[in-house]
Amino acid sequence: MTTALAPPTAPDRWEQRLQTAAHPVAYRLLRAVAARGPVVRVPRVGVVVSDAALAREVLGDTVHFTKTGPGSPADLWTPVLGPSVLLNMEGSDHTALRRRLSGLFTPGYVAALCARVLAQPLADLTRRLRAGEEVDLVRVAQICAGAAICEIVGMPVEPGRFATAHAEASEVTRMVRLWRPSMTGRQVSRAREVLGKLTASAVTAYREGSEETLPGRLHGLGLSEVEARGAVGAFLLTGTETLVSFIPRLVALCHDTGRLAGPGMLSCSGSRGGADGGGGAGGYDGADGSAVAGLDAVVEEALRVTVPSPVMLRSVAVATTVGGVPVAPGDRVVIATLLCAQAYGPFAPERPHPPELRRLWFGAGPHFCLGMPLAMAQIHAVLDAVLAAGPTAVTGRRAARRVLIPGYARLDLKLRSTT
Repeated sequence: MTTALAPPTAPDRWEQRLQTAAHPVAYRLLRAVAARGPVVRVPRVGVVVSDAALAREVLGDTVHFTKTGPGSPADLWTPVLGPSVLLNMEGSDHTALRRRLSGLFTPGYVAALCARVLAQPLADLTRRLRAGEEVDLVRVAQICAGAAICEIVGMPVEPGRFATAHAEASEVTRMVRLWRPSMTGRQVSRAREVLGKLTASAVTAYREGSEETLPGRLHGLGLSEVEARGAVGAFLLTGTETLVSFIPRLVALCHDTGRLAGPGMLSCSGSRGGADGGGGAGGYDGADGSAVAGLDAVVEEALRVTVPSPVMLRSVAVATTVGGVPVAPGDRVVIATLLCAQAYGPFAPERPHPPELRRLWFGAGPHFCLGMPLAMAQIHAVLDAVLAAGPTAVTGRRAARRVLIPGYARLDLKLRSTT
């Protein structure tokens, strides 16, 4: 698959604007690198991979590539979260912890969580749209993310705390930069301070051991208090900013392509092949893996276009080659997931995803995202609430600047006039 990027359509121009607002230098650099080939060595950055098939090979190869070497996620997150979270582990220890955590986000659990913490803010969203109010969907997404944070860390579910919880979590992710393999000492101290405040209630919930809270469930799975607190912090960092970024971008893409038309009218044709992570909220149905046309396919395609994890990092553990390019122990490998996905063209839900691309933005192999079912449940809950209001339209928007995950600073939504 070639990595040459197709000329953008009108809707996709907004996506490029979001990318350049968030990373004015890094995004242009990555696009220029991709034009030189699928695997390119870039000084101060690393070996950049922008081909989906090669990216999947690297992510699935835990013999030659690791998350714990120089320039890997461990350099970023171990000083903040400690050494025993899925973000910065490999080998038998990673396998053992992942196996213990594998039952956390079952369909029943994520459905119950969304019902508990999202019902009120989403009912308010639908009501306000039906009443003809203009609603900032970014603010709604922040409140929903904050509600999930409060639930995950065992805080009381207090609506007044939701937006603050999201802002605190996003402060940590904003510190990450592509060309810097680790945080500065001052940033590490601040990140520890912020996460310490956010996860303080997780310690209480862990000690109480109630199965109704995530920390309590981690206690029941046999994690130590330190491991549980680190796991909670990791879930906050990986699941918060991505949702706040994706949900408004999904709705904007639907608006820009004429698909934001109310209940039963968000549709497309075509099918998808099977994907990592199985069925459920991702839109896969039946033993043959065929996809349910319509809303699910639109969500999947929006994930491809927006890419919740635009870049993934690995460190070379054993000398090998990537696409014919030699790499040595200690080399940093930058998997440009964004470019791998964008190489397949503009937003087109009717077009099936090829096997090498399937849900690459959630990872691959032993590091496929554990929290994917929860993310998908939250995404569908918000989209359902928007569609339930009736035909809506985006009335204004503004790109967020200097953020880790590109997104909108504001996206105004209003019911379409029927007159």
